[in-house]
Amino acid sequence: MNYIELLKTTTDRYNSIVCLGLDPVLEDIPLDKGTPGERIAAFYEGILDRIVKEKVYPASVKPNYAFYAQYGFNGLQALHRIIGLYRAAGFPVILDVKRGDIGKTAEAYSREAFEFFGADAVTLSPYMGYDSISPFMKNFPDRGYYILNKTSNKSSGDIQDIDTRGEPVFLHVSRKILDWYHPGIGAVVGATYPEQLEKISAIFGASGKEVPLLIPGVGSQGGSVAEVMKVLASGDWRLHRINSSSAINYAYKKNPGMDYASAAVKALKELNDEIGACL
Repeated sequence: MNYIELLKTTTDRYNSIVCLGLDPVLEDIPLDKGTPGERIAAFYEGILDRIVKEKVYPASVKPNYAFYAQYGFNGLQALHRIIGLYRAAGFPVILDVKRGDIGKTAEAYSREAFEFFGADAVTLSPYMGYDSISPFMKNFPDRGYYILNKTSNKSSGDIQDIDTRGEPVFLHVSRKILDWYHPGIGAVVGATYPEQLEKISAIFGASGKEVPLLIPGVGSQGGSVAEVMKVLASGDWRLHRINSSSAINYAYKKNPGMDYASAAVKALKELNDEIGACL
């Protein structure tokens, strides 16, 4: 199946559109034995085991490459292992790498993400244009490609909100995503900017093309699930993924006496329920 079909299938299977960010912060991992990579792998294996046991599921997971690469080969080995474990358990993996180069370099990045790590989708920067996106789609036509569109960080407006030819850059990027369209191409749009999310969603909806959104920024960044779902519910919401990382990963900090895996699954269930209540 292609990536669009994978998204819909997993939404239906898990009754969720949550994307669980797998972003290890070693100082916050309550395990003290082993190398950094071993501790990271054990931490996320523990959460996965609890997810399966409790039958409380995300619809996707999203490891951020940099959080692992900072520990060198040891961290990257952990990333490779975690991707394999979560995919084997049936969860699509979005590898958050934000690549943005051209030609042979982009081809090499695509093979790293899809062949070596075995990801189902990647995040990509559009700054260098179609030359930086097309190698991923050409070489791996059944995968997913989330283009940075309107990101959740505070300074995203430094470039993304610049007015050019009568509208902000982020809307030009939205229209380029449609120009570049291939089933599986999507957009990263932050929950912290609901008005911009609505404008972007309207452009994609009017096109008649299925453009999946990856929506970070709920939880610790302050984005509102209700505001996001107000936008998504007007279309086929099964395509989209609302990402939460630290609020789930380290939920044990707000649940004294609860082990980290149980606390993470509790937070995951609460987010699933909050989203479900908006439908």
